[in-house]
Amino acid sequence: MVLQKQIVLKPYPLGFHLITEEIVRALQPLPNNGILHLFLQHTSAALTINENADYTVRKDFETFFSQLVPENFKHFVHTLEGSDDMPAHIKSSIIGQSISIPIVNNKLALGTWQGIYLCEFRRHSYSRKILASIIS
Repeated sequence: MVLQKQIVLKPYPLGFHLITEEIVRALQPLPNNGILHLFLQHTSAALTINENADYTVRKDFETFFSQLVPENFKHFVHTLEGSDDMPAHIKSSIIGQSISIPIVNNKLALGTWQGIYLCEFRRHSYSRKILASIIS
């Protein structure tokens, strides 16, 4: 059986944000077993799984990616939507728009220290849409 649901996230500021609880709340009840696939329907943000306990990990991610793909890179041509737009597209492509997580005993089978991140790469807050597909 396949269930699909669109989840609309509240706007988040630039940075890496834990959204695990928001995702789980939107999908209750989870089936006994299966796979959850999340697909972010945007090109200037991303999804990933990483450390859920220490907020400094998320700050370090932001620092690293800001240095890796800086704004105002003089060779960018796509600049009509602002100096953060093309860097956001590149960062989004590096991390990606989808993740899959097993469901075991009605829970996401994330590791003890794992959480789902929304990686927001634009300075302006935008509502983001995620298409959740559960295969059970």
